[in-house]
Amino acid sequence: MTPEALLDALDPEQREAAAAVSGPVCILAGAGTGKTRTITHRAAYAVQTGAVPAGALLAVTFTARAAGEMRTRLRQLGADGVQARTFHAAAMKQLAYFWPKAVGGAPPQLLTNKFQMVANAAARARLRPGTSEIRDLLSELEWASCTLTSPESYVAAATGRTPPFAAADVAAVYAAYRDLKTAQGVADFDDMLMYTAGILEEHADVAQEFRSRYRSFVVDEYQDVTPLQQRLLDAWLGDRDDLCVVGDAQQTIYSFTGATPSHLLGFRTRFPAATVVKLVRDYRSTPQVVELANGVLRAVPDKLELRAQRAPGPDPAFSEHADEQAEAAFVAAQCKRLVTSEVKAGEIAILYRINAQSAAYEAALSNLDVPYVIRGGERFFDRPEVRQAIVLLRGQARAVDDLPSELPDAVASVLAVAGWTAEPPSSSGAVREKWESLAALHRLSLDHATLSLQEFVAELEERAAAQHAPSVDGVTLASLHAAKGLEWDAVFLVGLVDGTLPLVHADTPAQVEEERRLLYVGVTRAREHLSLTWALARSPGGRASRRPSRFLDGLLGGVVSQAPAPRVPRASRGSAPVTCRICSTVLNAAVDKKLGRCASCPSDRDEALFEALRDWRAGRARELGQPAYCVFTDATLAAIAEQKPADVSGLVRIPGIGQAKLDKFGTDVLALVSAS
Repeated sequence: MTPEALLDALDPEQREAAAAVSGPVCILAGAGTGKTRTITHRAAYAVQTGAVPAGALLAVTFTARAAGEMRTRLRQLGADGVQARTFHAAAMKQLAYFWPKAVGGAPPQLLTNKFQMVANAAARARLRPGTSEIRDLLSELEWASCTLTSPESYVAAATGRTPPFAAADVAAVYAAYRDLKTAQGVADFDDMLMYTAGILEEHADVAQEFRSRYRSFVVDEYQDVTPLQQRLLDAWLGDRDDLCVVGDAQQTIYSFTGATPSHLLGFRTRFPAATVVKLVRDYRSTPQVVELANGVLRAVPDKLELRAQRAPGPDPAFSEHADEQAEAAFVAAQCKRLVTSEVKAGEIAILYRINAQSAAYEAALSNLDVPYVIRGGERFFDRPEVRQAIVLLRGQARAVDDLPSELPDAVASVLAVAGWTAEPPSSSGAVREKWESLAALHRLSLDHATLSLQEFVAELEERAAAQHAPSVDGVTLASLHAAKGLEWDAVFLVGLVDGTLPLVHADTPAQVEEERRLLYVGVTRAREHLSLTWALARSPGGRASRRPSRFLDGLLGGVVSQAPAPRVPRASRGSAPVTCRICSTVLNAAVDKKLGRCASCPSDRDEALFEALRDWRAGRARELGQPAYCVFTDATLAAIAEQKPADVSGLVRIPGIGQAKLDKFGTDVLALVSAS
């Protein structure tokens, strides 16, 4: 594209931002306003006009997926020499190059098991944390490092926080963690950023060499920058100001990691002469979705008021349910309806506040044979069929045999060897999942039809290294945090009750407002269909003691529908509370009820039985051509291995084992229990 064509492809505000090829530039970009399009066109325009050589421009963002998408767009715009990386990837590359010059020898190895290291550090500090407490400690230490808090300053910095242990104990774990890393010659990701910044700050020759190479910087999602990342960015810049940042303070949802919008909000104070452009034209969502998104933030001062650019669509739907099981069944049925009508499964998402909410939706979708993928589950490029396909493609790219000249046809020919056909299989489950994985590779080849097979293989290898996966056709289950930066045709926001959104521990005004921003992020993921649901009770027959999220106040407008709850079996009506079989505490959480004990009570699981059940499940899943979870989930197998039911009555007391599964699998399961 010519420089003029690059600008002509943008709206007036995007054009203004893209034409500002030298910094400082601040782009305030609302959800769906085309920020990635704007900054990639800006980079390409800067390169094409000679304002910045391609190799001298470094673009950084927060996820490998976003960096991969940016590289793809830059390549399509003729600016493939521009570097687009995550903060950590950029720092590790620089550290590998500069460490031998500045320090000598090889840089520290990347620590691959932070969990175990934190557990060892806690033992040194004479603490005995459980698994969940170790995770909490790990999160707290990550917050400390990202906010430039040392072990020595942690106690003072922790004022107002709620650490998992006494602040002095956390500081002791933090110091032990630092000492263990040093002794073993390893460093975590945050250390890599700190080391890189330190070398640039302390070694003028290294800083001069770096700054002679990179002279212009772009930072995406600037509202999520931590003090540590800002320190590295400052070290990159030195006394220069050729910096373009893009972000939206109303999408700040990671403050628990140390992220702060203060750098974005204070950009004009630091750079008074900065060019500031606001992007508010929303190209993603219908006017109905945009209106609701603006309504979520109606009381927030100085927000970006989005202006919809798409044609009208359906109104957002609100629905109230008797319990979480009924809510999940309703949402799954709506997904089924969409899939059988006009929406692909891969263009549907169910978003929730915490990952523990996913189990009910996994079960409900499985009951209706609706395919789904859990974001954060098995990585696409780690799947056996994908690894096999890439090996075949790599081998064919090196061969001399003739293939169809068009890339999609060539890829289809190779994928056929791996068992892929153009038409999807009629069966669901594992067979369909394999087909979807290979189909995603073929769809990717359609998007890159101008590449040669060799270039396409290189693209796949680059994506695999960055874990930039193509889309797979299944309903996405994801937390609101994991959904950031993504979009779907249809979005279901579920579990919208006070105590869940906002979370019960969000007790300060700042924490509550961050929870509100989470809802805003969820709403703005939807292109056309948006559904918001909640349940008045946790379990069937439970007391309807919940209220819809306070964030929905003023938004419902009388359009709430109370979906009819499915008939509750007689045996469960008015049944006694489920209590822990160990300490007799009343159980509320679904997973606790399934296991029959509190999460804090010790497990008495028969590990040999659990593994035998998993092996049996794998075999049955293969026979049925279904994913393993369609037989029984891991949680159900764990409950069986703990409770070891001796007969049918004991088996059906485990939640998740209804009559249909009892008829199909009950005899096998009881035989395995008996033999254990």
